[in-house]
Amino acid sequence: MELAYVCEWEKRPKSTHCPSIPLVCSWSCRNLVAFSTDLKNEDDDKDVSHMIHIIDTEHPWDVFSINSGHTEVISCLEWDQSGSRLLSADGDGQIKCWSMSDHLVNSWESVLSSSVDGDPIVALSWLHNGVKLALHVEMSSSTNFGEKFSRVKFSPSLILFGGKPMEGWLAVTVSGLVTVSLLKPGGALLTASESLCRLRGRVALADIAFTGGGNIVVAATDGSSSSPIQFYKVVVSVVSEKCRIDTELLPSLFLRCTTDPMRRDKYPAVTHLKFLTRENSEQVLLCASNQSGSIVECWSLRKEGLPVNNIFQHRSPVVGEKQPTILKWRILTTTSDLERVSAIALPKLPISISNTDLKVASDTKFCPGLGLALAFHDGSIQILHRLSLHTMGVFHGSASSAQRPGDETAIKRQRSTGPALHFKALQFSWTSLALAGVDNHDKLHMLRVSPSMGQVLDMNTTLRHLLFLLEYCMVTGYDWWDVLLHVQPGMVHNLVDKLHEEYMRQNQALQQVLATRIVAVKASLCKLSTATATRACDFHAKLLLIAISSTLKSLLRPHVLNTPDKSPGDRLTEICAKNTDTDIDKVMINLKTEEFVLDGPPLQSLQQLIQWVGDFVLYLLANLPNQGSMVRPGFGFMRDGASLGMLREMLVMIRIWGLLKPGCLPTFTATSDTQDSMQLLFRLLTKLWLCSRDDGAPQDPDESLIDECCLLPSQLLVPSIDWLPVNDGVMVKLQGKHPLRLQFGKASSLTGAGSSAPLEVFNRSPGAQKMDNLRCVHMGVSPTEESKACTRCGCVTMLRSPNKTNAMKQWEQRWIKNCLCGGLWRRIPPTFT
Repeated sequence: MELAYVCEWEKRPKSTHCPSIPLVCSWSCRNLVAFSTDLKNEDDDKDVSHMIHIIDTEHPWDVFSINSGHTEVISCLEWDQSGSRLLSADGDGQIKCWSMSDHLVNSWESVLSSSVDGDPIVALSWLHNGVKLALHVEMSSSTNFGEKFSRVKFSPSLILFGGKPMEGWLAVTVSGLVTVSLLKPGGALLTASESLCRLRGRVALADIAFTGGGNIVVAATDGSSSSPIQFYKVVVSVVSEKCRIDTELLPSLFLRCTTDPMRRDKYPAVTHLKFLTRENSEQVLLCASNQSGSIVECWSLRKEGLPVNNIFQHRSPVVGEKQPTILKWRILTTTSDLERVSAIALPKLPISISNTDLKVASDTKFCPGLGLALAFHDGSIQILHRLSLHTMGVFHGSASSAQRPGDETAIKRQRSTGPALHFKALQFSWTSLALAGVDNHDKLHMLRVSPSMGQVLDMNTTLRHLLFLLEYCMVTGYDWWDVLLHVQPGMVHNLVDKLHEEYMRQNQALQQVLATRIVAVKASLCKLSTATATRACDFHAKLLLIAISSTLKSLLRPHVLNTPDKSPGDRLTEICAKNTDTDIDKVMINLKTEEFVLDGPPLQSLQQLIQWVGDFVLYLLANLPNQGSMVRPGFGFMRDGASLGMLREMLVMIRIWGLLKPGCLPTFTATSDTQDSMQLLFRLLTKLWLCSRDDGAPQDPDESLIDECCLLPSQLLVPSIDWLPVNDGVMVKLQGKHPLRLQFGKASSLTGAGSSAPLEVFNRSPGAQKMDNLRCVHMGVSPTEESKACTRCGCVTMLRSPNKTNAMKQWEQRWIKNCLCGGLWRRIPPTFT
């Protein structure tokens, strides 16, 4: 493990946290991290603000701090499985549901709430939606994604009519109450509460897990190590429009350390209680502590035969009769005496723990998902194997690595001014390749966790591990930011090629589903190396090309309703693929032009997208002779027959629409008044497409084509294509060995970090026009409009729509939640655009 970056407050606020009150931290599958702090008003100690801070890990300084409105200390934070909503609960029984305002990661609002007045919440969870994957390390070399990542049969906690899972959340209170809030389809809340058992008792710690049959299991303890750890089955149902909760007591256990005469009174308090995964209620992790040390135990629920009294053993057995069985908790393993544990993080990667999978993982040194992290009061972190609890990796604290260069007295000053720096909250990322921790000074630390836990691997094995996790993110839709933390510039080219090979081995249906996601992954990878950065431009352009093509084709309507199975868009693709004529008008003859008849306003409103297509084709062709030893933007399209074919189809559509509405045509500045620009571009594009068609081996463009392309700049004015702006995130700055030191609220704190100079293609002069990358329009040199930027690729677009036509609004609605690359949006002030 090694520190990637530390983000701290410029002026550390006065905190009310005492050692017994932990901070809370949660990491979503979209790489959003939420954590809480409690702050005192400097003028009035009784005035306390309970804050929730939300960041995206790529821009940690851009923190969105919410004064939550909670009246007591925030005890729980929990993301939903889509990573777009957040639950918070406090010591007064209040539960709030937060969602993005305008789909921006740095703008949140509370939309729903429920409460159990005066009853502190100790555990909180969203109901399970029934989606569970298993990641099989044994099948990592398989060519089929379905074998690597299999869907596990798992029932939702509650099912609506038609099998749709019902949304909602479940909480456990300190008085032993379980409360459930269900989200009805109309948006209303259905709430109910029930005691966990008839004799209610104090619950100091609790955790929630789910079973494959749709039941919920709650583990609870009163905080004393001499008391039993109780387990309860909770069944939620809706009867006559009312929520009903049924509970049942399950087998309990006593800690092993309390039955050991040598340790009976050594660890009086249970400080941590966690199920190993939220979908496995049969394995639990327990930590008992005293003032200076801790011990951790791992238990498993097993089915055992029930011994029969001797009286009944001699009777003749009945055919088909089985020996009665009971469920019993058995200890798997325990640690030796440890330093006092301050926080625990459990892996979220759903790795299969069958014997064969564990053996392959051990042989190939694949560790993600197999380790759990313990943070100690001395500032160190240990990663232990989730089953054997043996040590896999150690981090010796970030005090020395987070200090500024030349600040040699940082550790001495910290020791003399207060308690040692240690983590009070710790969370794994969704592929277990990163750890986010919040320390007792409210600083956020981001740590890399090696896929092999520091074991030396050959390059092929390392690439295979990273490729396996990138494929997992691609299939699930989870963000792959934490995987990129481990990609070195020299790995990028091989990873992109291997990812493409694996993708091409999948069936056609799956390839269609993942078509844009794999392009986005490739673009993210290529930005990590200066040698491949220009390819990132091509991948981003391809995302925009695919989006515009599907939008323009969706406008086509069949002339007769009872048409055959092929849509007009499919027929257009088929005809253009078969017809290799270089004359655009001859290709048009074979099409049913009545399917292209549209009203004028939609065509005119889409002119900016049509203009981008025309400019892009012109740029590609004019730069064909320059694509030599130095790779320039556009190089990736020269051998991409599918993309060139897509451009041909769009030129044909635009040509037909231009006959109906000349104002929608792209405008070119030609040196001759008689120049038919569309005809010229289509002819040259077709020649280039014929060299790279999918049905034959790629060929180099012939000399005559290159000569004609050389003449293009003298015939048409070649536009300067505005490639995506530089992404100002931390990832490209994390290639060095030294951790970054950042400040919340200060983007300038990143300036100067990292050694790579910006590439020529990304350079912008101060007076250059700013571009709306989605609408393909210029915003001016100093835009006054509020804008938003993608957290992943840096794509910038205006926050409010300037368009009034339905066709353009439909285009904008496609990207209201996510960018072209699938990244989330964050609001940026005008000076940043």
